[in-house]
Amino acid sequence: MDILHSLGQGFFVAFQLNHLIFCAIGVLIGTLVGVLPGIGPTGAMALLLPITFRIDPASSLIMLCGIWYGCQYGGSTTSILVNIPGEASSVVSCIDGYQMARKGKAGPALGIAAWGSFIAGTISIIGLMMVAAPLARAALSFGAPEYFAVVCAAMMIVTYLAQGSILKALIMVLLGFFLSTIGLDMFTGLPRFTFGVDGLEDSISMAAMAMGLFGVSEVLENIEDFATREVYTKRISHLYPSYADWMASKFAILRGSIIGFFLGVLPGGGATVSSFVSYAVEKKVSKHPEEFGKGAIQGVAGPESANNGATGGSLIPLLSLGLPANVSMAMLYSALIVQGIRPGPFFISSHPDLFWGLIASMYIGNILLLILNLPLIGLWVQVLKIPPKMLLPLILLFCVIGAYSIDNRAFDLHVMIFFGVLGYVGKKFGYEMAPLLLAYVLGPLLENSLRQALLMSRGSFLIFFSRPISGTIMAIALLVLLSNLVPFFKKRREQYETFKE
Repeated sequence: MDILHSLGQGFFVAFQLNHLIFCAIGVLIGTLVGVLPGIGPTGAMALLLPITFRIDPASSLIMLCGIWYGCQYGGSTTSILVNIPGEASSVVSCIDGYQMARKGKAGPALGIAAWGSFIAGTISIIGLMMVAAPLARAALSFGAPEYFAVVCAAMMIVTYLAQGSILKALIMVLLGFFLSTIGLDMFTGLPRFTFGVDGLEDSISMAAMAMGLFGVSEVLENIEDFATREVYTKRISHLYPSYADWMASKFAILRGSIIGFFLGVLPGGGATVSSFVSYAVEKKVSKHPEEFGKGAIQGVAGPESANNGATGGSLIPLLSLGLPANVSMAMLYSALIVQGIRPGPFFISSHPDLFWGLIASMYIGNILLLILNLPLIGLWVQVLKIPPKMLLPLILLFCVIGAYSIDNRAFDLHVMIFFGVLGYVGKKFGYEMAPLLLAYVLGPLLENSLRQALLMSRGSFLIFFSRPISGTIMAIALLVLLSNLVPFFKKRREQYETFKE
């Protein structure tokens, strides 16, 4: 009954006119960004981050979350109609979704993607309601050693789930931690690693960094390819899935929702990993695996449910522990910090209206997205025809305005350009930017927890292993690290033996 009462209060908050407007804006922008290949949810949230500094916390959180889960809806449209993923979590949907479109089944593919997303989003919201509050209460027993251990484990899992080289992901994590130390020391107040540059004394602007890594770098990457996209132009019909489609997809939707929710909780998991895992599971359990890659509707229903199921799961560690599970959650973390609200164990009890208002707005947002995605397919097809030479300069302009408007400092533009080039070059050499930004956000918490724990133990590192919770988490972190390094050194040894022969 307490949950229902709290949810009722949340709907009272969510149905306020300004919150409804920002919810609608968020899901509309999210869908649009998901449809347009390139910028992705993180870049869109980074672009709009300066706006959130000037509106109330509830509106900013509702809008940014709307962008986050709205992108998961919109990405399927591009994958199915153009065979280009609108963002990373929709890559798998290209495999069978585009094949269905080529067979004249674009309508059922889009329909099952939208309904699967709606069902998975609803399940993830219910999971968020049930899990977040108990986890926050459990986190009240956490001290500095436990938080240090949690951050270490989180970053090890991020490197383990990296899409490319694990070693390169680990390098980016270490670089992110180093960048987080630039500025004034939180204990002594003395400048560190500023090299006499006044702009670095206030630390590196996280918004400018994010806009560079995920906005400017995307523009630079897309400039290379101005090829015209081949957009699906045939009439799209039968958007509501048939009974046979539902029967074929029902278990895929359910499995994808559960996989997405639980992988969304893991640091570095999120929507992208969930969609890949869901596709692999569906192919494994299918009685006709040979149909996958040729237009199997389960290959669309499962991954699209998984990436939306991850949205609710990703919010759990952020709101309960104060730990962003992925880069998009890092954007939400920054928006809350600027508003003077620190996510963590006390967040739900201190700001119940904000927490339950967000959950209620997600129910409303999912319904809005279902309304937007099916009847407006024709509009999204027209949006896909916007030439990149018109779109990319606009994105760059928004990046410049956004980076400068936060603190009105020209130095932040230099930061944005630097990280834009770094992100572009890094992608060329296979370095992922997500671990860097996550480590940068979690760096102050890691350093603060480390110092406090060592003060408690008078300099002994045994405190991290002698306490039950921190010891267990550190053991998990070390196991994940070893599971990363052993295959790497084994491969190196095999290469060395081959070279000797």
